Amino acid sequence: MLNVYAEFCEKYLAMPVVKGKKTESDKFAGAVSTYAIEALMHDGKALQAGTSHYFGDGFAKAFDIQFTDKDNKLKYPHQTSWGMTTRLIGAVIMTHGDNNGLVLPPAVAPVQVVIVPIAQHKEGVLDKANEIYEKLKASGLRVKLDDSDNSPGWKFAEYEMKGVPLRVEIGPKDIENGQCMIAMRYNGEKTAVSTENMYEKLVAAVKEAIEKTIPEVMFAKALENRTNRTYRCTSLDEITRALNEKGDGFVEAMWCGDEECEDKVKELTGVGSRCIPTQQHELSDKCVCCGKPAKCMVLWGKAY
Repeated sequence: MLNVYAEFCEKYLAMPVVKGKKTESDKFAGAVSTYAIEALMHDGKALQAGTSHYFGDGFAKAFDIQFTDKDNKLKYPHQTSWGMTTRLIGAVIMTHGDNNGLVLPPAVAPVQVVIVPIAQHKEGVLDKANEIYEKLKASGLRVKLDDSDNSPGWKFAEYEMKGVPLRVEIGPKDIENGQCMIAMRYNGEKTAVSTENMYEKLVAAVKEAIEKTIPEVMFAKALENRTNRTYRCTSLDEITRALNEKGDGFVEAMWCGDEECEDKVKELTGVGSRCIPTQQHELSDKCVCCGKPAKCMVLWGKAY
């Protein structure tokens, strides 16, 4: 399930995550083990984006849950618990959002493309806007045509705030030049695209942006933020200095496995254990806290 979580977050939400196992003190109460994906928000704080718990047969025994096996004998089932919650909505907002509002990954955006006609009451503008709408909709995209009486500027701000990934603008001058403008939500860049030949170039350009360019760039931007805010430390002083000088983020540091050291790291630096990453980096052979032989690398951070 952890791989399913990670694939969903990275492929559909454009949000990089770290897969790992929770420490004994941080696992679900009563579980044999807890696994999680951890994401780093734009402000450098960690968010547990999904968990999967293995309960063994402990809860089955506690609640007297049994089944008859193939040998006709009563057995206690081994159970798991897993799922993603509405916290992922917050994760998307805090990973990709900016001062203008939401920035939604195209895969989960209710509206992927909004068409805004400019000077729509002039002859031919709405007809062209409707033609573009039909072509984009027929290509399988989730499209909206805003032909309300609100001004174009009002519409631009409205859909930027709502995080619509791509905007298509069409006006009299665009029609005259045989083109329309497309604007990306994630960076605001505008590009002129030809509307000739039954809008083939426009449909291709919009599909390419929605299915490839936008999610890839959004993921890369979030990954760059995480990379820049991940600090490899070999002492408590290094952790404190990195956080003070560079701001909140993930800390990779070695750990001896002692819960007292885990608690002390949080007490002295403010970062708690997030998970023991599946991908390990041997930063040193000593615990970041006590200096005794290290058992594993732990990902630490300040969490929501």
